[in-house]
Amino acid sequence: MNNSNVVMLPYEYKRAVEQGRRGTLTEVSYDVRNYINQSRQLVTNQNISKNEAGRDTVSGSAIRKKGNVYLPAGYNKNQKDKKYDVLYLLHGVGGNSYEWLSDNGRTDNQYNICNLLDNMIAKGDINPLIVVFPEGRSSHDWTDRSFNADGTNMLGFYYFDYEMRYDLIPFIESEFNTKADIRDKSKNGVANNRLHRAIAGLSMGGMQTLNMALGGYRCDSSVVTGKKSEWNNGLSQAVKAPGMLDLFAFAGGFSNAPTSSDGKILGGSIASIGRPLNVLYLTCGDADSIAYRDGYLRAVNNLSSTAGNNLKDDYRVLVKSGDHDFNVWNNAAYNFLRLSFENVMPHSNPYKVSTTINGRNW
Repeated sequence: MNNSNVVMLPYEYKRAVEQGRRGTLTEVSYDVRNYINQSRQLVTNQNISKNEAGRDTVSGSAIRKKGNVYLPAGYNKNQKDKKYDVLYLLHGVGGNSYEWLSDNGRTDNQYNICNLLDNMIAKGDINPLIVVFPEGRSSHDWTDRSFNADGTNMLGFYYFDYEMRYDLIPFIESEFNTKADIRDKSKNGVANNRLHRAIAGLSMGGMQTLNMALGGYRCDSSVVTGKKSEWNNGLSQAVKAPGMLDLFAFAGGFSNAPTSSDGKILGGSIASIGRPLNVLYLTCGDADSIAYRDGYLRAVNNLSSTAGNNLKDDYRVLVKSGDHDFNVWNNAAYNFLRLSFENVMPHSNPYKVSTTINGRNW
């Protein structure tokens, strides 16, 4: 595969492939021991300091959460020697683990995102992979989909990194045949494993990709922080997250929400790690009244120059007349996957792409 350019998502990829080449979707449940409780404390089974968390840390009972997992055609749990890369694909502020699925619509009685993945794999655009659709609120009330700046469900978005690191990724890598194995803590193991994980998300999930994975600021209710909300939405910056670039080498922010940290903060976090971010793919519609000005433009400003040589392939993609919807996000998922993992031929000079593509309904 020699993918390097951003291209329009083929319309025919919306149609289902033949039965034998379709992936399967399964709902999973797993225990979470790192989450926000009703007192806004961080429940954890790890040695996380109050200073790092920005709040009291306590022990507590695990909560049971759900998510969805796409498995490519031919996946067989008994074939332990056949292993797969994993993409964690995050939802928006009012969504849940079904947003990329049901909210994205169906064609030929199949979820559009599954048709997209099936087509990309069947046509050789990408290698077969596993895609995880998690519930992104890491809180005791994770099923609450309301926007309430003072709610613990909202605070849970900004603490999802601990759940990913200590609960979700270990579960996925023990339950499924993945190339990465988080149990391997050796230097070479960490360096290799991150090459087989990617993280991306839409809107609030795009913010999580930037703030939680790259290393930006957590946010909390302005009532709690005592700070004025710069976005006039009741949220303000709190403590900085440590980032998860030891876990991920590929990151995609699709129409990232306004509470995303600015480019200097994100670039500084990338620059400070001891390993490169292989791909950063940021995209937004230029007609997006929610994310374009206060989310996307704020995040990309000075990010590349601050990140320096630790940022390799760097994509900035504006969608002309694109709005805050799946016409932008499906195209983003399509291109991000084409440009990540081993779907791109090795190249010594990093790709630096800033482009505008025409938006269209898909």
